[in-house]
Amino acid sequence: MEFFDPISYAVPFFIILMIVEGVALKLRGIDGYEVKDTFFSLAMGIGSLIVKIVFGAAVSYTAHSWVYSHRLIENIPVNWWTILICFLLYDLAYYWQHRFGHEYRWFWASHVNHHSSQRYNLSTALRQTWTGTIALTFIFGLPIALVGFQSEMIFFVAAWNLLYQFWIHTELVDRMGPFEWIFNTPSHHRVHHATNPRYLDSNYAGTLIIWDRMFGTFSPELAEDPPRYGIGKNLETNNLLIVAFHEWIAMVKDLKTARSLRDVLGYMFRTPGWTPDNSRMTTKKAKANWKRKQAVKTAELEVLDEQKVQEPAE
Repeated sequence: MEFFDPISYAVPFFIILMIVEGVALKLRGIDGYEVKDTFFSLAMGIGSLIVKIVFGAAVSYTAHSWVYSHRLIENIPVNWWTILICFLLYDLAYYWQHRFGHEYRWFWASHVNHHSSQRYNLSTALRQTWTGTIALTFIFGLPIALVGFQSEMIFFVAAWNLLYQFWIHTELVDRMGPFEWIFNTPSHHRVHHATNPRYLDSNYAGTLIIWDRMFGTFSPELAEDPPRYGIGKNLETNNLLIVAFHEWIAMVKDLKTARSLRDVLGYMFRTPGWTPDNSRMTTKKAKANWKRKQAVKTAELEVLDEQKVQEPAE
């Protein structure tokens, strides 16, 4: 079987579907697209493709090929069921890559620009990183090569995994019933992009939401708490380079203030927002604060209910 890149064939469909989505949103009276925001998303997508062509793919392919040369299984055949197994393994690897991309600053510095839009539409899916190779995100696929799956097959299923994720970046599609028990959907992914404390650090899935259900990171979308999009400190800039590199720049600034090796490692590899004096807000702290407030509200409501029950009838 000769592998190909399905994303290169899908580009015209991306454009058509974005136009269709924009018209549908307008007909519903929703201002779903904004010129500057869409420009940044498309520019990030084009830049990511250029980086991949220039050196990203070569670095990743070289690493995968070297690991494959030390494979555990000598000859894995190429057929539909081995491709399916490879896809499942990659989807699991993607879950952990994506989760690390939120939980550890080094990976977050590369991934954050995908979340930097305050809108949620199909163009947001194209807001891809320029620095994934620098962050070494390709290492999450290396265990699959070590098993014995050839590099071309891994890149093939990775492309389909990324292609699947395009359509889930929309607010036009509501809940999808039993389908969303297993698969990632627009509802699940809206939760992932949300900045609401309830939803933080949730739904890292690529194609299959089962990984989040298995590893305790699943959160459903609730009508009473509609998602709000963006990042902790939203970017107000017309500079594309700031959008692409702002977290790396912030990391360098923090490193200049480091007073010990612990500080250096913390600023680079601990959770985004970490500081030696614990002065900044992190997603874990924000979610813990929200849970604490919810517990207080619940306790207060229970007390009120008990008081109502105990009040004598007139």
